[in-house]
Amino acid sequence: MLDRRVNAWRPDLAAAHLQGTVEAARFVTGESRRIAAPLVPLRRDPDADQAIDTELLFGEPVTLYETAGGWAWVQSGTDGYVGWLKADALGEADPAPTHKVMTLRSFLYPGADLRFPARGCLSMLAQVTVVGERETRGTRYAMLADGSAMIADHLAPLDETAADWVAVAESFLGTPYLWGGRSSLGLDCSALVQLALAASGIPAPRDSDMQARDLGEAIDISSGLPALMRGDLIFWKGHVGIMSDAATLLHANGHTMTVAREPVAGAIARIAAGEFGAVTAVKRLS
Repeated sequence: MLDRRVNAWRPDLAAAHLQGTVEAARFVTGESRRIAAPLVPLRRDPDADQAIDTELLFGEPVTLYETAGGWAWVQSGTDGYVGWLKADALGEADPAPTHKVMTLRSFLYPGADLRFPARGCLSMLAQVTVVGERETRGTRYAMLADGSAMIADHLAPLDETAADWVAVAESFLGTPYLWGGRSSLGLDCSALVQLALAASGIPAPRDSDMQARDLGEAIDISSGLPALMRGDLIFWKGHVGIMSDAATLLHANGHTMTVAREPVAGAIARIAAGEFGAVTAVKRLS
C-alpha cells in the first residue's frame, strides 16, 4: 500500500505518474503553483476543524490536482507531502523564487522603509523573488517582484547553505511546540530536524518515521547507546531529537511544549516511562 502522506492517490483521483501503480477513477497531471500566503496548514481532509498534518511556507512549490469548495488538493514540491489547503493560498508558479529567508522570521514591508506598517511575516526557508535592492537610512532592502520589501541581510540566495545545521536547530530554542507546525512560530520534532537540515542543503522527509528510515547511517544500539556526538539523531516511535553535544538532547517536545535542551539520559528515562517508550534508533549523518 502506497503511503498516502507522500503519494497523491485517492480512489476517485490520482496523479498521472501513478497510473499503472494504483487504481483510481481518473488520473491528472496537475498544475504547478506556489504558496502565496506566509504560512499555510495542510490537512488530510478539507476540514478547517481537523488537525494539521504539516504546514507549507511562502513561495514553496506545489502541484495542484483538484479544487473543490474553496479547498485545493496538492502535493508539496519540497517534501512530497499531500493534502488539502485553502485554495486562496495558492499563487502562480512564476516568477520563480531567487532567495530564501535565513533568519527565524522576517517582516514584509510595502516599501523600502522599516517604518512602514508590515504586511506580514515570513518564516525561515520561505522563498521570495528578489528583483532589486534599495537603501534607506543605511539599511539595505531587497525589493521583491510584487513590490514589497524585506531586510536584505535576512535573505540568502536559494543555493546558499548554513555551515552548521545543528546551530540552525539551536536557533529555534524556545519556539513553541505545535503538532504539525513547520515554522518559527511553532513546530514539531520532525519539522525542527527537517528545517535545520534544509537550511544546510540537506533534504529530509517530513515525519520522524521517514527520517529514521532515510537519514544517515544507523548506529548499533543492541547493547545500549554508544558514545554520542553532536548532530546524531535519536529516534523513538513517533519522536526524534538532535544531539547538541555528547550529553545534551535538543528537541521540540510536548513535555516543555517548546524547543528545549535537556540531559539526554534524563530525557531517555522520562520518554521511556511515557508514550514513546524506548529509543528505537540512532542515526549519524556523515
